[in-house]
Amino acid sequence: MPGAAIFDVDGTLTDTNHLHVVAWWEAFRQAGHTVQMTDIHRAIGLSSADLIERLLGSHRDREQDSAISSAHTVLYGTYFDRLPAFAGAGDLLRTLAERGWRIVLATSASGSELSALRRAIDADEAIWNTASSDDVEEGKPSPEPVRLACELAGVPAENAVFVGDSVWDMEAATRAGVRAVALLSGGIPRAALERAGAEMVYQDAAELLSRLDESPFEPTPA
Repeated sequence: MPGAAIFDVDGTLTDTNHLHVVAWWEAFRQAGHTVQMTDIHRAIGLSSADLIERLLGSHRDREQDSAISSAHTVLYGTYFDRLPAFAGAGDLLRTLAERGWRIVLATSASGSELSALRRAIDADEAIWNTASSDDVEEGKPSPEPVRLACELAGVPAENAVFVGDSVWDMEAATRAGVRAVALLSGGIPRAALERAGAEMVYQDAAELLSRLDESPFEPTPA
């Protein structure tokens, strides 16, 4: 039975979390809201709708939601031609694929944003499939994106490992019955990731790559 290596993208494979923070901060500012960047940072990884709900609350003027989300999309889009991948990210995906793992990206990104992220990672030949926000009704921390990734890889949850950088990633993986691996590259503290279900925690993609033989990705699937 093959194994599925499921990856979040922002903050995990690409150094983009803080670009999202700045874009969201400006989008909120344009709509007349003052939101602290630390609060935005902790919400990165949620879908746009859930992020706005978390930061502005249920009693907000919901008619602003679409404009705020669109402003974030436009502002973040200005970075598309220079999104940075983390060192070792592409090599990590290629190495896992060479070892027989089916690589699936499970991300809230979609469309041109997802295309830009994949260009930055530069490992399309290793990617089996993607589960984007267009493919699910609920984003992380719902287990739906992780379950879909398992379906796309054609493997049961017990044969999958999910790698992410946020509390939402860890909660989604745990709720889907998938082993969860966390990276600190997204800026979330180790303790928070472990409380959310991380089985192992690594500094970044490069460290995970260097320690694959002692990680949940061993033994290599048949």
